[in-house]
Amino acid sequence: MTHRSRTQRLALLSASTALVTGGLLPSATASAAPARAAAVAATAAPTPTPTSTSSQPAQAAVKTTDPPSGITAQLPGKAEVRMGAIPMAGGSVDTRVYGVETPDGATGFAVYDMPGDQIPLEDALKGFVDAYGLTGGGTLTTENVRKTTVDGRPALDADLTGEGPEGPAVGSIRFISDDDHLVMALTYGPEAKDKDLDATHQQLLNSLQIP
Repeated sequence: MTHRSRTQRLALLSASTALVTGGLLPSATASAAPARAAAVAATAAPTPTPTSTSSQPAQAAVKTTDPPSGITAQLPGKAEVRMGAIPMAGGSVDTRVYGVETPDGATGFAVYDMPGDQIPLEDALKGFVDAYGLTGGGTLTTENVRKTTVDGRPALDADLTGEGPEGPAVGSIRFISDDDHLVMALTYGPEAKDKDLDATHQQLLNSLQIP
């Protein structure tokens, strides 16, 4: 696994402050979504580091807390944190993204400071997919979209498939609607690692706690 491939997968998490912009913006300003999303994605992208061709060692689970909300999850290593704001009519929504690279891909969660029912979860998922292309990572589609609940909160799960410069990729995503926040959980990586990615995502979902 090259450093470039790990960084691209982490960029998917780091830039997710932009990825849901298309779904969050009101329809009256939807035409501005691509330009705004691209701008936020550019500022959220991780800073390049020296090239490394070595695989990462196994990482121990680390309890990761979003201090403003108290939302926590167990991640397979120390998370990199990215912060940003999503433009909305009359203001913006602060967002914090906690992502970890793994030998199989990347995993993490994001917290959006807005009532979860402010937009339909289906729109948040569509915004994620529409804006993903703006990061230059290739195409992304959703499959097996299904509604569920998490501790009584509405949630939406979907499988992800992608095609980019490095070949086929797969992942899983969940949006959770809380009274005060929209929460996203995401795991993504090479198609060849699909079983390991499924296990990583399930561990993320099992450990995610919303006060």
